[in-house]
Amino acid sequence: MDKEELWQTVLAQIQFNISKASFSTWFKNTGITSKKEDKVLISVPNNFSKEWLENKYGKLIFKILHGLDNEIKEINYIVNRSGLKIKKPSFSVKEIPQLEFEEFKVDKETNLNPRYTFESFVVGSFNELAQAAAWAVSQKPGLVYNPLFVYGGVGLGKTHLLQALGNEISENFSKKNVKYFPSEKFISGVINSIRNRTIEDFKEKLRQIDILIIDDVQFLAGKEKTQEEFFHIFNSLYEKNKQIVLSSDRPPKAISALEERLRSRFEGGMIADISLPDYETRLAILKTKSQERKIFFSDEIYEYIASNIQKNIRELEGALNRLMVYQKLQNHTLDLESSKNLLKNIVSPPRRAISPKKIIKIVADFYELKEKELLANSRKKEIVKPRQIAMYLFRKELKSSFPFIGRRFGGKDHTTAIHAYNKILKEVKNNENLIGEINELKQRIYSV
Repeated sequence: MDKEELWQTVLAQIQFNISKASFSTWFKNTGITSKKEDKVLISVPNNFSKEWLENKYGKLIFKILHGLDNEIKEINYIVNRSGLKIKKPSFSVKEIPQLEFEEFKVDKETNLNPRYTFESFVVGSFNELAQAAAWAVSQKPGLVYNPLFVYGGVGLGKTHLLQALGNEISENFSKKNVKYFPSEKFISGVINSIRNRTIEDFKEKLRQIDILIIDDVQFLAGKEKTQEEFFHIFNSLYEKNKQIVLSSDRPPKAISALEERLRSRFEGGMIADISLPDYETRLAILKTKSQERKIFFSDEIYEYIASNIQKNIRELEGALNRLMVYQKLQNHTLDLESSKNLLKNIVSPPRRAISPKKIIKIVADFYELKEKELLANSRKKEIVKPRQIAMYLFRKELKSSFPFIGRRFGGKDHTTAIHAYNKILKEVKNNENLIGEINELKQRIYSV
């Protein structure tokens, strides 16, 4: 078996062990460069891929290779730089905005940013299901997972994933009409067409779309006319097997003030969540972003950022951008202490004080309730659960006593507070949706 055939056999087996999305991300442009006696040399496209394959998939690759040829005892990886012409740039202050505002270059036809691709989307356990589903949709739009509903907290990569899906379809299915809308733009489109009495024209244009992507659909909540028009557009596209992709900061059942018929449509396809990235993935994201921009830092700097920014990928990239801009301007390599000083207001912000009033306001806003509804004695399901969650947060985040919690929520007995706390404590162990909601609430409590 020659080296090319050997590697193709390895790739075929790897596909059965990892998701299609991960396979496309990490094994693209790889191959066996040489096989001498018991040693195999594998070429990879960049330093980051080398590190990821060695650490993440090294054991799997060795197991498969050794199974195919038991003489193989050692595997090494090499970065293949053939064909890459890297010229050392000379930077000026005028060029700096290109680094910071690159993401605003969008395609006027699709509203998509070509910068967002599957290749630049780092896969980890926290987002693997969502990316695998998005990849599947991009390969067979309208035929699998329709609609696809992706949810997760702020800054975790939902927009990147949705736009990567749209870009992949645009590239592979050039005749398909792809359109991406932030929900605010979609809402304003509905409002303006109603005002100008052109709503039928607006809906007709949307019916011509083959892949409709709407980001942050939670903002449709409470906007009855927009929901009504979207319901009809949704049905029209769905009946023609047109692909619909949606994102939100919470699952459909947690979007209050959303019509039940629309919620039912959202839940009719595939729902995938993006949770908080683990340390390993945060490190991978930082190195990927550096690789894209051809600006590198020491491992200890990457590790420092990954250890101190844990909940928001956008903040990770923001920290990295700050270091990149400084290094370009100063034209010298940053050390760890200089990096810490530059990032002190990002990675170590003063912890914001929280209060009972703040928790009540944020919980009420999140569930589209009035604060007085949360504190009243209503037994309505849509109020009872948020109230129990607020009581749980009082106990967890403020360490409030149960009698205090009871008094704060309409003079209830302390046993009511105990019951609410224990109920949420028990549910949060097994309910992923609830875990996501509480994590998002905590993020808002400490950042607002």
